[in-house]
Amino acid sequence: MNQSNLTNKQLRELDSLFELVSQRQIKDFGNISANSKADGSLITSCDLWSDKTIVDGLASIAPNEGVLSEEGGKFIPDTKAYWVVDPLDGTTNFAAGIPYWSISVARFVDGRPQSSFLIIPTLKKKFLSIKGEGVWLNNKKIEPHQNNHQSECISLCSRSIKILQKKPNSVFPGKIRLLGVSSLNLTSVAMGQTFGAIESTPKIWDIAASWLILEELNCFIDWLETDPLNLVAGQNLSDVNFPLIACRTIEKIEILKPWANLLLEK
Repeated sequence: MNQSNLTNKQLRELDSLFELVSQRQIKDFGNISANSKADGSLITSCDLWSDKTIVDGLASIAPNEGVLSEEGGKFIPDTKAYWVVDPLDGTTNFAAGIPYWSISVARFVDGRPQSSFLIIPTLKKKFLSIKGEGVWLNNKKIEPHQNNHQSECISLCSRSIKILQKKPNSVFPGKIRLLGVSSLNLTSVAMGQTFGAIESTPKIWDIAASWLILEELNCFIDWLETDPLNLVAGQNLSDVNFPLIACRTIEKIEILKPWANLLLEK
C-alpha cells in the first residue's frame, strides 16, 4: 500500500465506515445517558461503541497503521502513517440533546496530517481534506476563501471565556460564538462563518481533522504553546493541550493574539 496516499477503494470503505457510525449516533441521540470521566468530561456508551467501530474498521481498511484515539490508546504510534480519532467530538452537546457534534478522524504521515474526515451527522455534512489537493464538502470541492463574506464572529471554547474576565474594561474584537465542539469551532473559521477561533485546551484528537481543513483552505494557525509538528513516536498525549488561534488572515491573528496570550498566564 502507498504509505502517502489513500486509495480510492480505501476512501470508499472509509465513507461507508463513517456512515455506519453516523447512523448509530443519530439513533442514540436523545436516548442515552452520560457518565463523567476522570478529567471531568463526559462519555456515553455511544462514544465507546463509535471508537471501537472506527478503530476496528481502520485496522481492516489500513492494516499496519497505528491508531491514537480519545477513548483508546493515546500514545503516538511508531508507524510512518497513523490515525488520530475522536469518535464523537461534542459529547456534552450530544448528551444534552443539542444536535451539534462531529466525527473527527485524521491520517498522519511523517508526523503531520495527510488526509482528514470530519462528519457532522445531524447536518448531513461530510468534509474530506487531502494535503496538497484541497477540501471537499459532500463531494463538492471548496475553493479557498470562496466563503469570503466578512463575518464579525469569533468562536471561543468554554475554557477560553476566562480571557474576558482578565480584561473587563476592554472591548472584545468580535461577536462571540460558543459551539461547544472544538473541531467545528475551527471548521467555522475555514468556512468563513467566523473570522477566528481561540481554543484553550484542545487535545490532538479535537483538532487533527480541522487542522488540515484550515491549512488546505489557506487559513492560519498560531500554536500558542505546544507545536504538534514537534511530537515524537511513543509520546503520551493524554494530558497534552494545544492552545491555539485560528484565523482567516494573519492580520486577524494579530488582533486576537493579545487576548489569546491571556490563556497562558498562570
